[in-house]
Amino acid sequence: MPSSPKIGAHVSTRGGFGRAARFAWESGAACFQYFPKNPRSLRLKALDRRDAEGCAAFCRDKGMVSIAHTPYPTNMAAGTGGAASRAVMVASLLNDLELAEACGSLGIVVHFGHFGGIEPLQGYRNIIQCMNDTLESWHGQAKLLIENQAGNHGSEGMAVEELVKVRELSRFPEKIGFCLDTCHAFASGIWNPQHTDEFMQRGALLGYWEQLVAVHLNDSQFAFGSRRDRHASIGKGLIGEAGLQSLLLTDPFRNAAIVMETGKGPDGSHREEIALVRKWYEAEEQA
Repeated sequence: MPSSPKIGAHVSTRGGFGRAARFAWESGAACFQYFPKNPRSLRLKALDRRDAEGCAAFCRDKGMVSIAHTPYPTNMAAGTGGAASRAVMVASLLNDLELAEACGSLGIVVHFGHFGGIEPLQGYRNIIQCMNDTLESWHGQAKLLIENQAGNHGSEGMAVEELVKVRELSRFPEKIGFCLDTCHAFASGIWNPQHTDEFMQRGALLGYWEQLVAVHLNDSQFAFGSRRDRHASIGKGLIGEAGLQSLLLTDPFRNAAIVMETGKGPDGSHREEIALVRKWYEAEEQA
């Protein structure tokens, strides 16, 4: 019988990491995503080991998994003017990895970011150097999870080929995995729900699916190829429930941590959407 993935949503860490894990569990989630520190700042956060270890212990007891998301200002493509800005990025990423590791998380989700220079290749060099500088001194189990971008801030990080190549060119590919955002894939034009087989075949040829650790499960408010990043509730956007199912029910997604970044329900949770997605797998198992 095919396995079912762990399904959950992004949750607030107000009140601590342990409270975030309990809230996710009480809303029916088997996984969750959180910001390890202030999402709008790269300021480092001191580790509250007791809180983090409590979160990790709770997750082990309940069979849950989690992922962390780096703050919005994180930009691995930065650093053209000198080492200072890259040094800030590296210090922040290491801080995120330390916090995520203490919470027992699978890894930290990070975007390519945006390179504003004239020479695009320099942006990719910056990304690779940033990853190398970060991972050179990182010896934990939590991975750097590169997320595909929608294209609303530039063309970097949209194509699966880019993500695979940047990982391949890094010095520490074993410390890097992928997080696929369904809304971004649709908005960027790399995944057409009417031709999911083609997307799956391309990812398989590139070896992308082998390194898939997490999924951001989001519908889209805007059309295929629009390069506009606006999430919609599951089944209520332009991807639609059937389109999302065509992707989520394929084998590579069954071992991934699936997290929704959609609007909260009336009770402040994603309880209804989690139940909806879980029914997709239950219906398949009963068929």
